[in-house]
Amino acid sequence: MTQTLPGGTFTLADGLTVTRMGYGAMQLAGPHVFGPPADRAAAVAVLREVVELGITHIDTSDFYGPHVTNQIIREALHPYAESLHLVTKVGARRDAEGGWPRARKPEELRRAVHENLENLGLEVLDVVNLRVGGFDAPEPGSIEEPFTALAELREQGLIRHLGLSTVNAEQLAEAQAIAPVVCVQNYYNLAHRVDDDLVDSLAAQGIAYVPYFPLGGFTPLQSDVLGRVAARLGASPLSVALAWLLRRSPNILLIPGTSSVAHLRENVAGAGLDLPADALRELDTIGA
Repeated sequence: MTQTLPGGTFTLADGLTVTRMGYGAMQLAGPHVFGPPADRAAAVAVLREVVELGITHIDTSDFYGPHVTNQIIREALHPYAESLHLVTKVGARRDAEGGWPRARKPEELRRAVHENLENLGLEVLDVVNLRVGGFDAPEPGSIEEPFTALAELREQGLIRHLGLSTVNAEQLAEAQAIAPVVCVQNYYNLAHRVDDDLVDSLAAQGIAYVPYFPLGGFTPLQSDVLGRVAARLGASPLSVALAWLLRRSPNILLIPGTSSVAHLRENVAGAGLDLPADALRELDTIGA
């Protein structure tokens, strides 16, 4: 039975409204996001529970696996409900050692879009993010050539909307001069708040900000303040961090990932945690 999700919904563009509580599919692949999962049936079960809970925003990429995560999404959910929106990203690939080399040449981006379409079983992708930087910081420089290539694919009808991942404000402005941008996906959490001004600027423009690594990702954040607040509220640090993000700005969309149905339910419940004013004041000091 579908439950009321924390945060309500956000409209990315005309005809594209998603739940602010989303799901990130990266963890459905094998260790280090490489190869198949140990339990494919469990991965399928998680995705079906995502839909059952009422989540309408799934973040993915064909370089997760590679190909594995998108193929599992197709197995679990195709044909897709009209309300479900899949957001993917391009701009990197996987090498034989499991590395993440860039793949931003126009021909590489065209190939990546077609592979996403094929593995997801779609004729058009709702949103494609151009990934520019690594896991934790933008890579400086112009993005005109790769973003123009994606804009051309949008004009051809293979992509409905475009977004960006791991970019700075200058790259966002450069992209917006080429085609509309409906979302930005960057590294952001309680302790890593370099993007505070960008979050606010995007909110003023009605553009979604999608933070990844809400607890620090590969280097989990260490915060005595977060631990104390969580203990006082009888909640987990992840729940507090997710709830804080939803309170931080109305344009923030959450995409926590997990390969466990139980953990998925905990994430959804945790994001709905009520944070009293004194807790918010304490948490705001972490990234100050």
